[in-house]
Amino acid sequence: MARNSPKNISFFAPAKINLYLHITTKRRDGYHSLESLVAFANYGDEISVAPSDKLTLTINGPYSKVLRSKGDNIVIKAAKLLASSHGVDQKAKITLTKNLPISSGIGGGSADAAATLYALSKLWDLSLKASDFSNLAEKLGADVSVCLKNTPSIVTGIGEKVILAPELPNLWFILVNPGVPVSTRKVFAAYKEKNLVAQAFKTSPKTAKELAILLSKFRNDLTPAAIATAPIIEEVLDAVQAEKNQLLTRLSGSGATCFALFEEKNAAIEAARGLKMKYPKWWVKAAALYSQ
Repeated sequence: MARNSPKNISFFAPAKINLYLHITTKRRDGYHSLESLVAFANYGDEISVAPSDKLTLTINGPYSKVLRSKGDNIVIKAAKLLASSHGVDQKAKITLTKNLPISSGIGGGSADAAATLYALSKLWDLSLKASDFSNLAEKLGADVSVCLKNTPSIVTGIGEKVILAPELPNLWFILVNPGVPVSTRKVFAAYKEKNLVAQAFKTSPKTAKELAILLSKFRNDLTPAAIATAPIIEEVLDAVQAEKNQLLTRLSGSGATCFALFEEKNAAIEAARGLKMKYPKWWVKAAALYSQ
């Protein structure tokens, strides 16, 4: 969603949540094919762009220091790719408000890249088709394609194939991260293939409880590998699952962020408050399903 003024264009970059994630095959190129039901929360980062005589990136927000120490950012990569692909001068002042933890399994960097593509295409007055955005997304990273959608989707391939999911009901999440960055590459390296047949998610549940019952038949295949990589994830899952009124607790992506589903706003807020009191060093947020 964009918020525009004559000199400033802003796009929201919501947290991505893998409601389930099945590894289907290992490809000849070494990558794993997957199937995942992805939803988005109404909490995330924000990208703002404005005219400038050069390309700059300013990062603020609670996780700004971590990103500034990492050098080149996917936001800059997205900006340069968009400019070079469409013959535009690389001139823009970009501001990233970084609210999401880094390397946390909820697609923060990918969402930032997608928001950057949208914001700069408006700033530079480019008339891009959906296929143009998709082609750019595939060059930036596996999760960028679904983050362009920002709506419940089924993701297959290595993340580049995205179709709309059946409609999801209103629901609430709590998102919990112990403050430990997790390398997706290390998690996939630790993954032990099980060759389980993936199920298809084809139903539109009417309530959060119905959704949780459906999702209980699915899984996140990366959970054991993620726990082997960052053992604290098991503690997070246990703590979240112990919260009253949670309907389903699971790891998102390769971690370390875990989530729980709730039917009621107050129940999610109460659970988040309780976890934050018990684990003050953890990042804990209550959020609703994002609706554009």
